[in-house]
Amino acid sequence: MPLHTHNFVETYEGLVGYGFDRETDENTVRYYLQKFSDDAFMAMMTRRMTDGELGELFDLINRLLKIHLTQAEYHRLFLKDNREG
Repeated sequence: MPLHTHNFVETYEGLVGYGFDRETDENTVRYYLQKFSDDAFMAMMTRRMTDGELGELFDLINRLLKIHLTQAEYHRLFLKDNREG
């Protein structure tokens, strides 16, 4: 059984647009991130990104992880390794 899921993008039927309200904004970001992380799309996109763009994206993701996750959440939810840190 796969450890990662991307079910939201497959089932979401709401508005995809930013700036309407907080719930729609959250759903839109989830939708975009799941579309963005599709294997075929990411393979193409990362080849086209500059070194600087790759670094910016990596730094943004790491900054958000450090701000919003505990060590245990990082291991359980992001790494999927169930370590407590």
